[in-house]
Amino acid sequence: MDQRQKKRIVTFIIFAVLAAVLLFTDILIIRIITVSLIVIYVGFIIFLRDSIRFDLPFERKQEDLPELEPLPPQPDRDESFQIISKNKKIEVATAGGFGGDYKYPKTTLKPPDLKERFEEIAYEALPPELGAGGQFTFVLERMLSVIKESFHAYTAVFFWYNKGKEKLSIETYSSDSTEISQRKFDIEDDILSKIVLKGEPEFLNDISPAAEADVIRYYDSPQGIRSFVGVPLFYDKSLIAIIAIDSRSDDEFGIETIYSLGRFVRVITMIISVFEEKHADTVAQERLKGLLNLIDVDKNFESDEELIKSVETCTENLISWDAFAFVHYNPIEQKFKTLKIVNHTSLKYAGEFLEVDLNGTLVGKSILSGMPVKIDDTSSSGTPRFSKSEDVSFDGSFLALPLIFNGQNYGVLCFESLKKNAYSNSDVQFLKSAAGMLAFVNFSYSTQKLLKSLIAVDVETKVLNAVTFTERLKSDLTKAEQLKLPGALAMIRIDDFLEQESLFDSNPFPKVLHAISELITSETTPLNIIGRMDERVFAVYFFNATTKDVFLWAEKLRVKIARKPIPVVSKQTTYTVSIGVASASGKTDPEEIIYNADLALRKALEKGGNTVKNIN
Repeated sequence: MDQRQKKRIVTFIIFAVLAAVLLFTDILIIRIITVSLIVIYVGFIIFLRDSIRFDLPFERKQEDLPELEPLPPQPDRDESFQIISKNKKIEVATAGGFGGDYKYPKTTLKPPDLKERFEEIAYEALPPELGAGGQFTFVLERMLSVIKESFHAYTAVFFWYNKGKEKLSIETYSSDSTEISQRKFDIEDDILSKIVLKGEPEFLNDISPAAEADVIRYYDSPQGIRSFVGVPLFYDKSLIAIIAIDSRSDDEFGIETIYSLGRFVRVITMIISVFEEKHADTVAQERLKGLLNLIDVDKNFESDEELIKSVETCTENLISWDAFAFVHYNPIEQKFKTLKIVNHTSLKYAGEFLEVDLNGTLVGKSILSGMPVKIDDTSSSGTPRFSKSEDVSFDGSFLALPLIFNGQNYGVLCFESLKKNAYSNSDVQFLKSAAGMLAFVNFSYSTQKLLKSLIAVDVETKVLNAVTFTERLKSDLTKAEQLKLPGALAMIRIDDFLEQESLFDSNPFPKVLHAISELITSETTPLNIIGRMDERVFAVYFFNATTKDVFLWAEKLRVKIARKPIPVVSKQTTYTVSIGVASASGKTDPEEIIYNADLALRKALEKGGNTVKNIN
């Protein structure tokens, strides 16, 4: 037993004796003295214990110190050294240390809308109304925001480089400034031009305020820029763009910034590649869709409106434009006129049915030469587009494409964009290939229109066409006037049956038209004149017949048509007509009689159709 343990036993015995005296005596004075001794004794014990604890740790007796191990022998005058660790066991964190009971270090409190704000950023969708170019700009804007925040930059900006014109233009940017210059920059001797000329990254630090305006040219006024870094972006081994960031702090960027921006450049290059492939596939599909729509077997070019609608639908998928003009050649008048104008802007443009001046205009030059005319900047060309008297306030790109078939020009397609240099040579080459199909469609329509003007009958119904019927009606009215004979005109219209079209796989109207025209013809005599006035309207003139007689005839015809089933595809159904009757007695003006009969027909239609009305 050592000396310290003996002292502890003696201390405990003394304390026990004092406690026993206090327990076994009843004398008050002795009890008070004993309590005082206990308090003093305890106080000394505590005091002596604390005084020992706060002694210097190295002032210990020699016998309390453990024996030290002898040091290893030291090498003689060797300047090398080794780190010697007595504990050879190395602690390693294993997979077992990553269980579910692990407690993450406490961080700042999460905001209540953390999830909603994260999802708003992470799942932000591309605006559906944007095209391929707009979608790329949208993605690029988000990337520039990330670059700006990552490098604590003042501005992050993306420049396109036009090698042909040796100019830089800003596509989009993310900046704390509102004075970004929206113009094109020539290649000079500034830092951006240096990146273009050398094709390698550049950075500047400690830019002096006096030199800022000359070095940093994409601001309208000095911004206090002190640091700058810019990197080139290559695509197909050609420099196409520059990414630049700047800061108001001195020595903000370095070589490591260039390396980091290089990773962003690679990502943007991959995005451009993906967008280009996607855009090319989309454009090809849209163009094919437009051409297939033009040659659809259900297309019937029976009127100017049908031709215009088909050409407009086709061109919407062929190329982008802000204004479109379809110049058509009229074989009867032998003139070129603007048959259709579509203007998607609020700017002034040419009107429809404007006759084209062949001399001194862009469209006239395309017609006379038979070649496309492409103007990249119309503001620099003072030549009018269609006519010398036109009022056009467009500035941008213009493209005129002639529609030539078998050496004959049947029209011109004109496209206009508010963007300059909007149409490339590849666009022109494609449109020239597609123009052959459009030219054939116009050739077919023009030929049919010319042939129809030369024949007297309607091709579908074999009755007189409207022009010939009017001429024959005038002749019979003159004869009736001289012979003092009565006459009357009946206008017959096939009632609408839109609710029945869904019952058939194709349009039933041609078969209905053929069946009703045969019924009308079978109820007439050689003294009658039959003509087709419109798509659904027939006219029958009765020589030497009163209005009452024609009214009765019309009523019998209406009932007969309504009761006769007409087979269409694999179904049979009935159709109705409305008839208007007007007197022709004592009249020689065919237009007046046709107008009166049409007025009676409209009254019949107001009754809901399948009705006969007359006007004396």
